[in-house]
Amino acid sequence: MGFRVIKGGLLTTVQDFGRYGYQSQGFNVGGVMDARSFRIANLLLDNPENEAVLECTLIGPTLEFTSSQIIAITGGDFRPELNDDPVPMYTAIFVNKGDVLKVGAARTGRTCYIAFSNYLQIPVVMGSRSTNLKSKIGGFKGRKLENGDYISTRIKRRKYLPYFLSRTLPLHEFDDSNITVRVIMGPQDQMFSHKGIENFLNSEYEVTSNFDRMGMRLEGPFIETKKGSDIISDGISLGSIQVPAHGKPIILLADHQTAGGYAKIGTVATVDLPKVVQRRIGDHIHFEKISVTEAQALLKQEQHELQDFRNRIHKPCKEVLDVRLTAKRLEKLFPDA
Repeated sequence: MGFRVIKGGLLTTVQDFGRYGYQSQGFNVGGVMDARSFRIANLLLDNPENEAVLECTLIGPTLEFTSSQIIAITGGDFRPELNDDPVPMYTAIFVNKGDVLKVGAARTGRTCYIAFSNYLQIPVVMGSRSTNLKSKIGGFKGRKLENGDYISTRIKRRKYLPYFLSRTLPLHEFDDSNITVRVIMGPQDQMFSHKGIENFLNSEYEVTSNFDRMGMRLEGPFIETKKGSDIISDGISLGSIQVPAHGKPIILLADHQTAGGYAKIGTVATVDLPKVVQRRIGDHIHFEKISVTEAQALLKQEQHELQDFRNRIHKPCKEVLDVRLTAKRLEKLFPDA
């Protein structure tokens, strides 16, 4: 009961929100890069919000299902196919035993998420099922998925969800190559000169190839300090923007270190982190200063939006836009009818 990995893709790992409560011991939280897409994938299937998923980076996996269940794929558009037929993103999709899902190369974005209605059979380590690649713990054997791996599911049958045809959301969230990222200044912004802060907030920065789960290095105008950027190492939070001596910003992401010795000019607002992690090499970022109060209001607004999504998929389908697709989905849902 589960699926076999025919092709592992470039970097496919099991992830959830990560491990909390261990940073004081030098162990980072880790977890999904794009928490919004992760939450929506589970929302589409009525899964627990922190249920483990597959996170796919740039090139997705090919999976053969050994039991029927329902899946949802969110995040960047990886042009998924089921038995060589295109299937939509942000939609609940019924898969039967023997079906083959191919998750291709990203057309937009950088990561996508595959949620499963039958829940992945992955052990909990330090309160999480997420994969920590550096420590080689959690997830599937502490590593990325490889050809020939087999992952079981925790429950045998969950083949029906109410309002099945309504479980689709018309979201295309990562088409733009130029974005504005809102930041809260500090905690060491006082170490930067007026010119340095002006450059940071009024310039365009380009995403470089130095971009992984730990962080993203940007190229652009020099961010000047008053007397250098070295500090006594202190705590790092998700989205912190460090500026080393070379004067170029580095945004720290899911697998960031727990402490660092470079001044942090600002921190990315939580709601904008998905936009950051879904960037591609050559994309451009502009930073906009906001307050903590504004960042909290944006986060609250996103919570309301997710609740609206939840309400939307729990209503009868009012309009069928593609009769052929609907027929295929019904045939998959009720194969013996």
